[in-house]
Amino acid sequence: MKTVIVLGAAGRIGDAAARSFLAAGWRVKGLVRNTGAGRLPAGVEPVKGDAGERAGLIAACKGSDVILNALNPLYTEWAEKVMPMAENVAAAAEDAGAIHMLPGNVYNFGYGIPVGANEDTPEMPSTEKARIRIAMEGLFRKAAEERGVRTIVLRAGDFYGGSRPGSWLDLIILARLRKGIFTWGGPMDVPHAFAYLPDLGRAFVALAEKRHEFGAFERFHFAGHTLSGNQMKQATEAAIERGLATRTVPWIALRAAGLVSPMMREVVRMSYLWRTPHSLDGGKLEQAVGELPVTDPVEAIRQSIADLALCDDSRMAA
Repeated sequence: MKTVIVLGAAGRIGDAAARSFLAAGWRVKGLVRNTGAGRLPAGVEPVKGDAGERAGLIAACKGSDVILNALNPLYTEWAEKVMPMAENVAAAAEDAGAIHMLPGNVYNFGYGIPVGANEDTPEMPSTEKARIRIAMEGLFRKAAEERGVRTIVLRAGDFYGGSRPGSWLDLIILARLRKGIFTWGGPMDVPHAFAYLPDLGRAFVALAEKRHEFGAFERFHFAGHTLSGNQMKQATEAAIERGLATRTVPWIALRAAGLVSPMMREVVRMSYLWRTPHSLDGGKLEQAVGELPVTDPVEAIRQSIADLALCDDSRMAA
C-alpha cells in the first residue's frame, strides 16, 4: 500500500490532505505532537514527533513514499523556525527516499503579484514572508539538484474550508455572519485567489499518484476560486439565502494594534494582497493530471459554514 506521512496533520491543510489521501486508498500517517493525536481524522495513524528535531523526524518518515509538508509555524516564528524545519524535512525525505510535497502560497510574488500568475512569474521578496518562502523553496530546489531529494510544490491562494478553523474565512470574512455582516479586506471589486481545501487535498493526491512522471523539482499552481469581495458576498448570500451588510477590515486600527502585538503587525504587512488583483493559472497542473473536479463556490462556502458552525440558520441544514 502506498504510504504518505502528513507533517502538521492536525492543521488545516494537513487535515484536508489526510482525508483526501485516505479516500484515495493510501495508508496515511500523521506527525503530531503529544496533544495532537486525538485531532486526527479517523483512519490516520498518529506518529508522535517534532519537525524541529531531525533524528526523530527521520525516524517518523521511514517507510513513506510521500512526505506532505503541511508544517506552518506561527507568523511570528517564521524567521526562527521555517528554514531549520525545511532542512530537517529534506534530510528525512532523503533518508526515506520519499517525494516531498509542499503547499506553496502566493507570498513569493511580493507586491508585483499579477492576475494569472504562472510557474514562470518572477518572484519578488517584497516582504519578510516572501523572502522566507523563496528561500525555503530554494533550499528544496538545491536538495533536488545536488542530492536527488525530489520536491513537488503546489501553490495556492488563501485556504478556506475543511473542518479546522483559523482561516480568513472564519476569522474575518464570515466572523460576524450570525449578525448578518460580511467583512472584506480591501476594495470589493478586487479579485483574490482562494483555495477550497477539500479540492486542494484532491489535487495533492492527483499529483502524488503521478509523482514518478515529474522532474526532481516541480512547481504547479492550483487555480482554485478567484473571487472579488462582491462575488464572495453574493456566493455567501446564496449559500445562506439571505442578504448581508458589508464591512471592511479596519486596517488603521490594526496597524495601531501592531505597535504592541507582533502577530497583528505581521498580519498587516500582508494586507497588500487585499488591494492587489491576483489569481493563479492552473494550466500546468491540469496538463499534468487532467481536469480536476472543482466545488462550486456557493457549495464550498455553504459547506464551510456548516463545517465550522459559523451560522445557526435552520436553512443551512437544507
